[in-house]
Amino acid sequence: MRAALTFLLFGAAMLATPAHAQNLTIPGHVETGFKQEMPKRGVNMDAVLAEFGQPDQIFGPVGEPPITEWVYGSFRVYFEYQRVLHTIDLDTLILPQQQ
Repeated sequence: MRAALTFLLFGAAMLATPAHAQNLTIPGHVETGFKQEMPKRGVNMDAVLAEFGQPDQIFGPVGEPPITEWVYGSFRVYFEYQRVLHTIDLDTLILPQQQ
Protein backbone atom coordinates (compact mmCIF):
# COMPACT_ATOMS: atom_id res chain seq x y z
CA MET A 1 0.00 0.00 0.00
CA ARG A 2 2.83 2.36 0.90
CA ALA A 3 4.54 1.66 -2.46
CA ALA A 4 1.33 2.43 -4.35
CA LEU A 5 0.91 5.71 -2.45
CA THR A 6 4.53 6.68 -3.15
CA PHE A 7 4.07 5.86 -6.84
CA LEU A 8 0.84 7.89 -6.96
CA LEU A 9 2.47 10.92 -5.31
CA PHE A 10 5.48 10.69 -7.62
CA GLY A 11 3.18 10.54 -10.67
CA ALA A 12 1.21 13.57 -9.47
CA ALA A 13 4.44 15.52 -8.93
CA MET A 14 5.59 14.68 -12.46
CA LEU A 15 2.30 15.89 -13.94
CA ALA A 16 2.48 19.14 -11.97
CA THR A 17 5.98 19.91 -13.29
CA PRO A 18 5.88 22.25 -16.31
CA ALA A 19 7.12 20.67 -19.53
CA HIS A 20 9.93 22.34 -21.45
CA ALA A 21 10.97 21.52 -24.99
CA GLN A 22 13.98 22.60 -26.94
CA ASN A 23 14.98 22.30 -30.56
CA LEU A 24 17.80 19.92 -31.24
CA THR A 25 20.11 20.34 -34.18
CA ILE A 26 21.79 17.46 -35.91
CA PRO A 27 25.46 18.13 -36.63
CA GLY A 28 26.16 17.96 -40.34
CA HIS A 29 22.63 18.87 -41.46
CA VAL A 30 20.75 22.09 -42.17
CA GLU A 31 16.96 22.36 -42.00
CA THR A 32 15.22 23.36 -45.22
CA GLY A 33 11.56 23.84 -46.03
CA PHE A 34 11.85 21.54 -49.06
CA LYS A 35 11.71 17.79 -48.62
CA GLN A 36 13.60 15.90 -51.32
CA GLU A 37 11.76 12.79 -52.55
CA MET A 38 14.14 9.87 -52.16
CA PRO A 39 13.83 6.08 -52.16
CA LYS A 40 12.90 4.51 -48.84
CA ARG A 41 14.96 1.84 -47.08
CA GLY A 42 14.22 -1.68 -48.29
CA VAL A 43 12.99 -0.74 -51.77
CA ASN A 44 14.56 -2.85 -54.54
CA MET A 45 16.65 -1.51 -57.44
CA ASP A 46 13.91 -2.10 -60.02
CA ALA A 47 11.44 0.04 -58.06
CA VAL A 48 14.05 2.83 -57.73
CA LEU A 49 14.68 2.70 -61.50
CA ALA A 50 10.94 2.82 -62.19
CA GLU A 51 10.35 5.84 -59.93
CA PHE A 52 13.56 7.87 -60.37
CA GLY A 53 14.91 6.69 -63.73
CA GLN A 54 18.48 5.87 -64.65
CA PRO A 55 21.06 7.30 -62.19
CA ASP A 56 23.66 9.84 -63.33
CA GLN A 57 26.46 7.56 -62.10
CA ILE A 58 26.81 4.07 -60.63
CA PHE A 59 29.68 2.99 -58.36
CA GLY A 60 30.31 -0.59 -57.29
CA PRO A 61 29.36 -3.08 -56.18
CA VAL A 62 32.24 -3.35 -53.73
CA GLY A 63 32.87 -5.45 -50.62
CA GLU A 64 30.93 -8.21 -48.94
CA PRO A 65 28.01 -7.74 -48.67
CA PRO A 66 28.15 -5.90 -52.00
CA ILE A 67 27.39 -2.16 -51.66
CA THR A 68 26.39 -0.18 -54.75
CA GLU A 69 26.05 3.60 -54.94
CA TRP A 70 23.73 5.38 -57.37
CA VAL A 71 24.07 9.14 -57.88
CA TYR A 72 20.95 11.17 -58.70
CA GLY A 73 21.76 14.89 -58.94
CA SER A 74 21.21 16.10 -55.38
CA PHE A 75 20.96 12.74 -53.63
CA ARG A 76 22.70 9.39 -53.46
CA VAL A 77 21.26 5.93 -52.92
CA TYR A 78 23.25 3.09 -51.34
CA PHE A 79 22.18 -0.50 -51.94
CA GLU A 80 23.11 -3.68 -50.12
CA TYR A 81 22.61 -6.44 -52.67
CA GLN A 82 19.42 -5.27 -54.46
CA ARG A 83 17.79 -3.30 -51.59
CA VAL A 84 18.11 0.37 -50.55
CA LEU A 85 20.28 0.54 -47.47
CA HIS A 86 20.53 4.35 -47.11
CA THR A 87 19.91 7.60 -48.98
CA ILE A 88 21.71 10.92 -48.53
CA ASP A 89 20.27 14.30 -49.49
CA LEU A 90 23.28 16.33 -50.61
CA ASP A 91 21.33 19.63 -50.40
CA THR A 92 20.97 19.39 -46.61
CA LEU A 93 24.32 17.74 -45.84
CA ILE A 94 27.02 20.06 -44.54
CA LEU A 95 30.46 18.66 -45.31
CA PRO A 96 33.50 19.52 -43.18
CA GLN A 97 35.71 22.24 -44.64
CA GLN A 98 38.88 21.01 -46.31
CA GLN A 99 42.04 22.39 -44.73
